[in-house]
Amino acid sequence: MSNPLEPLGLLIKRAQYRNHRALDVELVPLGISLVQWNALREIHRNPGCSMHDLAELTFNSDQAFGALAKRLMRQGLVERRPSGGRATMHRLTPQGETLLNQATRIVSRVLVKLFAPLSKEERAVLAAPLTKLLGQFS
Repeated sequence: MSNPLEPLGLLIKRAQYRNHRALDVELVPLGISLVQWNALREIHRNPGCSMHDLAELTFNSDQAFGALAKRLMRQGLVERRPSGGRATMHRLTPQGETLLNQATRIVSRVLVKLFAPLSKEERAVLAAPLTKLLGQFS
């Protein structure tokens, strides 16, 4: 017998996949992916944050985030500086700041389009139980 919660989990995954694909397509002209934009955003939002914490914030393993950060550094978007001990601090370069701003405008436009079928009230109703579900893992 199939788990009755499976269709709900699948709906959430399909919505996430649709959003991810739509955002990736729209970011192509800037030469970055949704994963790269998310890394730039979290580095910008969390100055002085450890690499491990940045990995978690960007839904990556430590190793995957390290590789992603190196790619962003090679592109001239991020720089790394010692922060005491073995820790390193990441920050955006001026080029990274410019790209983040351009990409954020695109992401905002795409999200408005993706969520257009839902009213403001429906978005709030959707957000509440999802927030509750995610809160149980905090």
